[in-house]
Amino acid sequence: MVLAACLVGLLSVGFALAAEWAIAYHSSLLAGRPWLGLVLSPLGFAAIAWITLRFFPFAAGSGIPQSIAASLSTDGRLRRTLLSIPLALGKIVLTALGLLCGASIGREGPTVQVASSLMYALAGKRKRRRLASSQALIVAGGGAGVAAAFNTPLGGILFAIEEMSHRRAFQANGTLLTAVIFSGIVSLLLLGNYTYFGRTDLAMGLADGGKVVLTMGLACGVLGSLYARALIALSHHGFPGRAGQWARRHPVGLAALCGLATAVLGLLTGGDTYGTGYQQVKSALEGEGVLPWYFFLAKMAAITLAFVSRIPGGMFAPALAVGAGLGSLLSAAFPGQAPNVFLVLGMVGFLCAMTQTPITAFVIVMEMTANHEMLLPLMTTSLIAFAVSRTLVRTPLYHALARDALRAASEHLKRQKQARGAAPEA
Repeated sequence: MVLAACLVGLLSVGFALAAEWAIAYHSSLLAGRPWLGLVLSPLGFAAIAWITLRFFPFAAGSGIPQSIAASLSTDGRLRRTLLSIPLALGKIVLTALGLLCGASIGREGPTVQVASSLMYALAGKRKRRRLASSQALIVAGGGAGVAAAFNTPLGGILFAIEEMSHRRAFQANGTLLTAVIFSGIVSLLLLGNYTYFGRTDLAMGLADGGKVVLTMGLACGVLGSLYARALIALSHHGFPGRAGQWARRHPVGLAALCGLATAVLGLLTGGDTYGTGYQQVKSALEGEGVLPWYFFLAKMAAITLAFVSRIPGGMFAPALAVGAGLGSLLSAAFPGQAPNVFLVLGMVGFLCAMTQTPITAFVIVMEMTANHEMLLPLMTTSLIAFAVSRTLVRTPLYHALARDALRAASEHLKRQKQARGAAPEA
């Protein structure tokens, strides 16, 4: 298991470097010739969608729902359909290609699927001597993946317990700690003790900022939960009418159209909607830039296009960018407060509303910004957003998508079984 955890850390670091290179290379390609995106994104989205459908159908999308679905199942064949080493390698390559083509995706969700695949495939082989159940290994792999992706060990542990396990009992604390510690050690050795969004010195007391916290919690709660509902509806039902029929018959063509729309958005926003949104948010937090008022809307549209196209890629980091954009817009209503405060509160509130993981959300953002002075405002904003989201959305986003993944994997196995049964007659 220690070897598997170290490999998780190694692959997570390699994945991070590949993603950064892909984003930087995409920017260099479009420097001085932004029109090139109108060619690169449609062709890239179409190629990635075709490869995914042909060779890695269960690498599509985030990767967190697939990991949750595998942890819910007791069927070994179904788990191997959703989690495997070939699938993990394909996920890394295809996500990096998506970023190279300008898709608004993140590597955090894919890292969870990669890490869960490694833990399940390597640490779960020796059934008689394994230290934990298959479910515990998958959950621990997911936590280790988040910890290594963001350099947020506490966030990784809480993600495994709160998101991966949800309301089920989770008792393999030693397995989780071992996975997070050793994957984190590898990440520290290779990348150093970095902070994802740099170090901030923001502070706001609840007595002075009560209205700010309440406003941010309610606004992020409503927007995040409605957006989650929209994504769930798209996953369950797709587009209505003839548009839906066409999309189901021509998934590669749909991906190409999504790529074209992504390029148009990028062209209209000066490239702000490409990639994860990390650089734009980091610059705004450090006071070196300002997020335009339309940033959160444009970013949501770009995330939706990547989601609909079914190319591999996560929503975790882009969701943080949406929250930061919303916070930047609302900061104009409170001129007495530092604008950067709203960015941090927006990230926490929107992420919590989308995922319904209040503890994970504020701990991850706190670790990302290395700021403990904002602990109480972050906690309160997260709690308000969570309460609003629970009222408006019955099933959390990733768990609703996990049900779809379970159903798709079960149907895939049935078709394989029917094909084997029909083979002798043919």
